[in-house]
Amino acid sequence: MDIKQVLVLGGAGFLGSHVADALSKVGYAVRIFDRVYSPYKRPDQEMIVGDILDAKAVDYAVEGCQAVYNFAAIADLNDALHKPMDTVHINILGNVHVMEACRHHQVARYVYASTIYVYSREGSFYRCSKQAAENYIEEYQRVYNLDYTILRYGSLYGARSDESNGLYRIVSSALETRQVRYQGSPEALREYIHVDDAARASVVALGDEFRNESIVLTGQEPMRVHDLLKMLAEIMGLPEDAVQFVDSNYVGHYTRTPYAYQPKLGRKYIPPMHIDLGQGLLQLINEIKDRMEVC
Repeated sequence: MDIKQVLVLGGAGFLGSHVADALSKVGYAVRIFDRVYSPYKRPDQEMIVGDILDAKAVDYAVEGCQAVYNFAAIADLNDALHKPMDTVHINILGNVHVMEACRHHQVARYVYASTIYVYSREGSFYRCSKQAAENYIEEYQRVYNLDYTILRYGSLYGARSDESNGLYRIVSSALETRQVRYQGSPEALREYIHVDDAARASVVALGDEFRNESIVLTGQEPMRVHDLLKMLAEIMGLPEDAVQFVDSNYVGHYTRTPYAYQPKLGRKYIPPMHIDLGQGLLQLINEIKDRMEVC
């Protein structure tokens, strides 16, 4: 089946809005579904305001689409930690609502936004919900032949992020206090990926070679958070002693990117070109500055 019309659930959010734009840029007809009207909606995109827990609204949005992306979720680890019931309803039941609609309308590809936390020991209720959702997706393919692609995203950063994003919180706080603070271990490792790179890779994932595959989308190389913070301080013109690590029992967060404990391997996709981390940080700093000036 040729894919022409694509639905992006959660398309008003940080990653979802970038993926919607990336799809439009390569010629797909894009329909966005979210609880709020997207401030990033392009003139050539369709918008439906609705809730993923409303099965009828989801079914209406899916009708006529050949591919469906699902970014609608409680995605912040701390938020999920304190809202386990909401996390179950939105991240698991909401996912099943979408797959039922996809099955009903014979969607050719279901693309699900998961996480590298999915088979880690960390990630708390967020990880539990994503693991359950992945299991449902695989079973829907086995029972109903609903083809899928699962995208396991790493540490995203970039424009349109907000307080739920780790790097956004660090940069925003640094601009206000002139101190680069991080709650966690100085030895923490991350594989940061710019949201634009992740969005382009998410479009590539519609290819036949990614059908019924789990794909890992992270940065090029692991980087110590301490080194990242020193880079950030240098870009902002702050002294090295402005970098501070705050001891805290940060429940659910990992020290290293959790590739261990995965019973099903995910293929890692590395974009042929990617945004330089320093340039990406500079872009993020400037965007947050502009927001502060508006406020």
